[in-house]
Amino acid sequence: MIAASRIHALLPRANGVSEKWAGVRAEAVRLSRWLQYGAIGMMCALAVGVFAQLEGGDRGVAPIDSTSSYEVSGIMIDETADNAEDARMAGWREAQRKGWQMLWQKMHGTAGPVLSDDALDSMIEAVVVEDEQISEHRYIARLGILFDRVRSSQVLGISGTIVRSPPLLVIPVMWDAGTAQVFETRTPWQTAWAHFRAGSSPISYVRPSGTGPDPLLINAGLVDRRGRNWWRMLLDQYGAADVIIPQVRLQRSYPGGPITGHFTARYGPENRILGAFDLKVNKSDDLQKLMDVGVQRMDALYTSALNSGQLRPDPSLIIEAPIAPEDLGNIAAAESPLANSSADLANIAANANPQEAQPQSFTVQFVTPDAGAISAIETRVRAISGVKSASTNSVAIGGTSVMSVSFAGDLGALRAALEVQGFHVEQGGGALRISRPGGGATPAPKHESSPATAGLSGAPIPPQ
Repeated sequence: MIAASRIHALLPRANGVSEKWAGVRAEAVRLSRWLQYGAIGMMCALAVGVFAQLEGGDRGVAPIDSTSSYEVSGIMIDETADNAEDARMAGWREAQRKGWQMLWQKMHGTAGPVLSDDALDSMIEAVVVEDEQISEHRYIARLGILFDRVRSSQVLGISGTIVRSPPLLVIPVMWDAGTAQVFETRTPWQTAWAHFRAGSSPISYVRPSGTGPDPLLINAGLVDRRGRNWWRMLLDQYGAADVIIPQVRLQRSYPGGPITGHFTARYGPENRILGAFDLKVNKSDDLQKLMDVGVQRMDALYTSALNSGQLRPDPSLIIEAPIAPEDLGNIAAAESPLANSSADLANIAANANPQEAQPQSFTVQFVTPDAGAISAIETRVRAISGVKSASTNSVAIGGTSVMSVSFAGDLGALRAALEVQGFHVEQGGGALRISRPGGGATPAPKHESSPATAGLSGAPIPPQ
């Protein structure tokens, strides 16, 4: 047995050890609490960062809807009167007259008729003040005129189908100080595209506002991405058939001094170049004017590419719809030996006896690589025996147009007659899709040089 004195001697030492371990445990508890607080703080900071990236205050410009108007811009006015108000009203009246002549020249290529001020007032929606200087008796300005599309079209004599491109997603990339931006912040390049009135342009622009998830989905790194899966998802999200990438690289001489913009028109996931040009302003305060003129020049480049057949949507970006079960039988019939025999096809077309049948209206879709393909295909379809009429209802240059065909016979007889004419025909959903072999090579891109100062026609931008 241990003596009582020995036990009393060990008690102080045991108490000291237990107190030491108790202090260690308390320190560990405090450390774990600090770690928990740190983890919670990091999670909150991450959440705030993601929210700030999605809901930034200085981000996003809503595009202007100009589908209901024609715009004429860059009208130079210099008027004098007894007072500033009369000079301004006289300048606006003169801008209306000049704007009407410019719109007629744009639509018809000749000088237009002279209309009264009352007639012009009934067609004009608004006067856009691009730049103005007002003194006591003088008014100097650069104005724009918005004409109502419906009322002015009646006077212009414009009717029928307007040829427009498939919907194209716009990714405006601006390089400044070695940094590329799209929708991360509100840039002058994005603002210029949002304020551009595309109602008179044949290009169907899809312009994101830059808010919500746009900065995460669309950024400067996306333009170098070649994978089709991501592009298909993105284009389907925004309802576009392909993508165009207007890019500008700013070169600043010194703070507040001249700025040179190097503009490049690109398109497609391969980032192909359609053309390029340079513009310059003498002071940094005119940067937004430089961008506005650059957008108009870009629109001219894309319009020229559309008319020449260069701006064609990539078929690999189209998400194919699944085949309906009722159409599987038509596909099996198309792959049978009877359908592949040209002699049997000719017999089917001949035995249809379209003169005795009642004409029916059918929908025929056809690939339209350029504007000339529309009239060429319509002529070949009208030459088929039994076709009463053939007219294109919807035109999509570089995509798929839709034609309405009145044919004295059933859908099978029309398909056989089209294949006899040399078309490749696909049938499904009560409609036909035709295509023809052959295609032209895409011309090489061109570089366009421009004057040293930015302007609509190479003229310097007036000072503020």
